[in-house]
Amino acid sequence: MTNTVFFPGLGLEFELNRVAFTVFGHNIYWYGVIIAAGFLLAVVYGLHIAPRFGMDPDKITDAIFIVVPMAIIGARLYYVIFNPAVCFTADGSFSLLKMIAFWDGGLAIYGGVIATVVTAVIYCRVRKIDFWSGMDVTVYGLLIGQLIGRWGNFVNVEAYGGLTDLPWRMCSSSIANELWRDGFLESEQMYQSVLDGTLGVHPTFLYESLWNLLGLVLLILLMKKGRKFNGQMFLSYVIWYGLGRAVIEGLRTDSLYFFGTPIRSSQMLGIVSAVVGIGLYVVRRRTAGPVLPPFRPAAQAKGGLETGMGDVPAEAGQGEAADAAAAPAGPVRPEEEHKEEKTDGGDTD
Repeated sequence: MTNTVFFPGLGLEFELNRVAFTVFGHNIYWYGVIIAAGFLLAVVYGLHIAPRFGMDPDKITDAIFIVVPMAIIGARLYYVIFNPAVCFTADGSFSLLKMIAFWDGGLAIYGGVIATVVTAVIYCRVRKIDFWSGMDVTVYGLLIGQLIGRWGNFVNVEAYGGLTDLPWRMCSSSIANELWRDGFLESEQMYQSVLDGTLGVHPTFLYESLWNLLGLVLLILLMKKGRKFNGQMFLSYVIWYGLGRAVIEGLRTDSLYFFGTPIRSSQMLGIVSAVVGIGLYVVRRRTAGPVLPPFRPAAQAKGGLETGMGDVPAEAGQGEAADAAAAPAGPVRPEEEHKEEKTDGGDTD
């Protein structure tokens, strides 16, 4: 389970073992460890930014326990549908264990995204949560999970592209053997060129990881600038990822194809999702109402009483909600007015 992967143009070489450690005789693979790490970071960041989008972090936490399992099921189901051979053993018999063995690799990101969106629609309807704002929060976690998770493909030496002599080409004996087996090498001379590093393959796992990293940075900057409408971040992600995936998928040698056709399923879905995303972005930019204000739980009023003002903008003095929060609940008694004069207008905390 050990592979030597080297980048001759960069002078880098890595000895990769798919097994991270062993627990009671069972191998724990780096693929699963990396996916778990990406998931944890995605959750932490999502909970951190949820209030900025008017979302209650507690409801986001509840959603995680429903959405994440469905996303894993969706990612594996997508992979199995377009690559049914993975469900069978060497003798041709069906194996339920091989069908569900996502820990060995074989999770299609688009399947996870589709399952996430469908589950989120249902969850938001039941819990009476704004779907668009919920997805605005979710896409940051998706990008974090994807940019980290792709390094699981690196450890497994998979999700690479076709032949290239670019300085960052990736080489290994396992890659040479797989290319030869699948008919991507026209001669033994080309096979030897991959073995000695003269030729290599596109590290498409790296391309997609960097594309997602750039997308994450752009969406963070967009978040700081302020949303124009609920769903802006989500649709921006759909467009960004769809365009990038359509290009990167065209370089890969292990694409899933659309039911025996020469059409790469993820490339087709990337193009379609980007086009649909652009259309929805234009429509919602013109028709969507005001964005949800930042979420604030019922705060303690000065003196220990609850204000009862739940979701109001964090910045004082912006909009009618802020004015309402600052205004007294009723007429000011003379003695209260006298107290306020003594404070010289300062805080009474």
